[in-house]
Amino acid sequence: MPELSIALLFGGKSPEHEISIISAGAVARHVDRQKYEILPLYISRGGTWYKGDTAASVLDLDLPSLLKSRPAEETGRLLDGMTAERTDDLFRFDFREQGIDVAFPVLHGAYGEDGKVQGLLETFGVPYTGCGVQASALAMDKVVTKICAENAGIPVADYLHVSSREYLRDPEPFTGAVREGFEPPFFVKPANLGSSVGIAKVRSFDAFPGAMEAACRLDSKVLVEQAIDGREVEVAVLGNDDPFATAPGEIEPGGDFYDYTDKYVDERAKLFIPARIEKPLQEAVTQEAITVYRTLGCSGLSRIDFFIESGTGRVVLNEVNTIPGFTSISMYPMLMEHAGIGFSELIDQLIRLALEKTSS
Repeated sequence: MPELSIALLFGGKSPEHEISIISAGAVARHVDRQKYEILPLYISRGGTWYKGDTAASVLDLDLPSLLKSRPAEETGRLLDGMTAERTDDLFRFDFREQGIDVAFPVLHGAYGEDGKVQGLLETFGVPYTGCGVQASALAMDKVVTKICAENAGIPVADYLHVSSREYLRDPEPFTGAVREGFEPPFFVKPANLGSSVGIAKVRSFDAFPGAMEAACRLDSKVLVEQAIDGREVEVAVLGNDDPFATAPGEIEPGGDFYDYTDKYVDERAKLFIPARIEKPLQEAVTQEAITVYRTLGCSGLSRIDFFIESGTGRVVLNEVNTIPGFTSISMYPMLMEHAGIGFSELIDQLIRLALEKTSS
């Protein structure tokens, strides 16, 4: 008989809905079924929770193929159709009645990676994998992450931020500040989204208004960040009080930058593990990742992303992902595999860390 019952949470209300399903499918395929009974819990785009056959059927979808062969809107309609009127499979938060031992959120983006579902699980007294409420909320907001990093002495790219409402009401003051303080290329980013959703690389000021308006539609706060000319590297971190960090891996984008299409549709990016940098610099990046992890109060796992600036070798923090991708092409499990921690063992350790955090 399996030792523990694990609730696998996936889907969610963010634009990263499909990626969450793909990541959860990878976790379900690699989990040791001799040790764990998996209860899939699918959260629809509208926020309704489903268990049973509905959740299992969504989890079994071949979404990578669907995303490549049809428009995203059509995939969304397919998912919505799979849950229509399935009231028999509604999940009513009966965690204790279900005998759930640990929740395993694989919810990328808002309403899953930002502390909201973590707070819900803590309210019900359910141990869960990954970062707690505070660290999740801090890391989800790219602006707050930068402020915390700066206070810890960790370099970040030059940036400005503005509320979407303020910008849309009167764009001129912020536009003037950007023109004065930035040289193209620079990035416009929604402050609270992941998987590069809504990010635009602005190569001329003529493109700036359109990029801002698109980002404002996706988030209440928008970040403008100076582009760093250099290598993009990522570090996988695992642990609670005594975290382990891998050597960095490197991403060579297939396009202008490592955007959503490059990550999940075209798959043209090249990954190098370890990164193509000298060993002392690899070690410095790994140590910076642990510093960031501890500064934000992370636990369980996170992926810490950096740039290595060309010419100077300066290590610049990009962002922190507290629920990184677990797809077949995701850097986090690949970095752990390179470090000697296979996918099934990684799941074991994440569950152990969740129980350890609850008992401490």
